[in-house]
Amino acid sequence: MQGLLDGRNVIVTGAGSGVGRAACLLFARHGAKVMALDIGLEAAQATADMVSAEGGTALARACDVGDAAAVDAAVAATVEAFGWLDVIYNNAGITLQPRAGYQGVRKFIDTDDDEIERIYRVNVNGVINGCKAAIRQFEAQAREGRPGGVIVNTASVAGLIGWGGSAYGSSKGAVTLLTKTLALELAAQGIRVNSVCPAGMPTNFLPGLQTSDAAKASMGATHPLGRPIDPMDCANAALFLASDLSSNITGVNLPVDGGLSAGIPPRR
Repeated sequence: MQGLLDGRNVIVTGAGSGVGRAACLLFARHGAKVMALDIGLEAAQATADMVSAEGGTALARACDVGDAAAVDAAVAATVEAFGWLDVIYNNAGITLQPRAGYQGVRKFIDTDDDEIERIYRVNVNGVINGCKAAIRQFEAQAREGRPGGVIVNTASVAGLIGWGGSAYGSSKGAVTLLTKTLALELAAQGIRVNSVCPAGMPTNFLPGLQTSDAAKASMGATHPLGRPIDPMDCANAALFLASDLSSNITGVNLPVDGGLSAGIPPRR
């Protein structure tokens, strides 16, 4: 079976765990060469090693997505290693860390300014930096006869509905609107821009979620389909948006949320 990304070169941010790691593995299984970026080089290298162990091609690089120069350098390194860039998956993201003595979603008024700035630096500026670096590369490639390119972002169901807290939700709302407006801006160049919008997912996004059965059950209970989102669910959606299966789709924020954003489910 031919891979959906045969001959494609892909960057994945936040590649050291969770959705990023799942996406690197899945993209490579479908024929892509992958540059795995993460703020921690050891985690990125572990992902690249997993890809290599399956017979795929992946390189690892440390990258703070909130640093525009670091993202530019990572794109340049990818092109130097692989020859060109086809897809960037701006997946890296963070949320508020638990605060001792505080139960439930943190209220906005109880969120420190430096916490909000940190979330926006990664969740918003990180996506902006990835988009800008990729666009510049896609435009350079177009001048050399290789038009097009694909941008996939990880947003959140919190960017579609009021969910997940004000600081985090507003940062992801910025990503969903950037996805739509940028898709319109770049359509004439054949550059597609879409996002994946997951709901509750047991990754290392927050401490304890990987191993806590109670947390998983709680997540699943909020979704009409009754189970938490798996990182591979998001990777599958990202693969679809990165591949030619979605060649006429742009400006879409695709919920991967077990039906959470569809509305209020009927009582059972």
